[in-house]
Amino acid sequence: MSNLVVNGQKIPLDKEGYLRNLSDWSRDAALQLANAEGIELTEEHWQVIELLQEFYREFELSPAMRPLVKYIGQHLGAEKGRSIYLMQLFPPSPARVASKVAGLPKPTNCL
Repeated sequence: MSNLVVNGQKIPLDKEGYLRNLSDWSRDAALQLANAEGIELTEEHWQVIELLQEFYREFELSPAMRPLVKYIGQHLGAEKGRSIYLMQLFPPSPARVASKVAGLPKPTNCL
């Protein structure tokens, strides 16, 4: 198990780099998690991250790709509710990478 150090505080990660405790998530932690994935967060990324966290609070699970696309489309419109849009933001696996950056568990059906 490794740790993420955010503002001098050690935050435990699981073997795949996901936060072990959702309560450890912060915007600073997200910036570091995204950086580790080679992603520089923009306003579009933050919109998806916030919706992912909302999805998790509502359904108590991290969404797979199809439910994620549908949920994003319902909240941000059809143009952003497309897998290609999410692939551009969170390559190579939007559901997996975006969930990690949002501090959520890995979606159960992601490899």
